[in-house]
Amino acid sequence: MPTAATPLTECRACPRLAGFLADCRAAQPDFFARPVPPFGDPEARLLIVGLAPGYNGANRTGRPFTGDFAGVLLYSTLHRYGFASRPESVSADDGLRLEGCRITNAVKCVPPENKPETVEIRTCNRYLTEELAAAPEARVILALGLVAHNAVLQALTLQRSACKFAHGARHALPDGRILHDSYHCSRYNTQTGRLTERAFHAVFDAIRSDL
Repeated sequence: MPTAATPLTECRACPRLAGFLADCRAAQPDFFARPVPPFGDPEARLLIVGLAPGYNGANRTGRPFTGDFAGVLLYSTLHRYGFASRPESVSADDGLRLEGCRITNAVKCVPPENKPETVEIRTCNRYLTEELAAAPEARVILALGLVAHNAVLQALTLQRSACKFAHGARHALPDGRILHDSYHCSRYNTQTGRLTERAFHAVFDAIRSDL
């Protein structure tokens, strides 16, 4: 298990993920290939929680949702609603800035086949717990998908039965925060039509009313 003294990028608490990253560093020496830290405004009122870094996205670039398909809809939407200085996020040094928004993941390391195991989600939750505790000004949370939704509840020591995940759902939490749910902006969800641009924008319209 990680301890309070373990920096995020040095965490090796999950053997399967640590081994996968070691293999990645050997095969792709130019990749970031470490646990990916959060990105954005440290005093943000909106915290967005995704699932995990993509192999050729955040795992390569070192920035959440950057350099792969999953970030296309997210960053264009953040720009549309005034949270991002640019509509595209292509690299960690592209000059993009977030204002009033911060992005993180439920699991900080890229998992094989983009599927973290339950024990890995639980182990990594310590970092999300710390992020939320250190950011009382983040009054609105957006969970992208069921795993992120459940990770937020775990980090806030809430029962899953208290808040059921559903796209477009809005949950008033006991500590005064508001949790919004959306389907994850993955290639599968957008290309199959499960998540449309219009439906994603509707979630941000609701978020805007809570900020």
